Amino acid sequence: MQISETMNAAFNDQITMELQAAHNYLAMGAWLETAGFSGMSTWMQAQSAEETTHAMKFYQYVLDRGGRVVLGELGAPPAEFDSVVVVFGAALAQEQEVTAAINNLYALATEERDFASVPLLDWFVTEQIEEEATFSQVLDDLALADGSPQAMLFLDREFGARGTVE
Repeated sequence: MQISETMNAAFNDQITMELQAAHNYLAMGAWLETAGFSGMSTWMQAQSAEETTHAMKFYQYVLDRGGRVVLGELGAPPAEFDSVVVVFGAALAQEQEVTAAINNLYALATEERDFASVPLLDWFVTEQIEEEATFSQVLDDLALADGSPQAMLFLDREFGARGTVE
């Protein structure tokens, strides 16, 4: 079943959004490393890789449906942050934007009667619940640490031990 031009364009926008998120997380990871949080940097690099995987799911889906992948331009991510809390707050805000975009894709698929896209989008709806919950928990943990060097060291090591984002 050939994908419509409207859905194709919307999926291409989503691919670019996912790649932008990966790009942003990579920059956040670099800042975290420079700031002395190597565990959090490793975690953020894994998050970047996960976002690339998400982009590739959409990429392959468009191709499988006979569409054309057209990648959009990526913006330069911020290189400086005021704190670890600001980094993870920006990451949560980004995930909330991705969630809104996934919801809009779902609404468009329903409007277009593109029921073939629903299983893919169902997976992403569930994934976004997980993503937002993860970043919200990180922010809660950082609030509990309240800048304590010991607590921040503990959290950094915990992030590093995790290695990947699930």
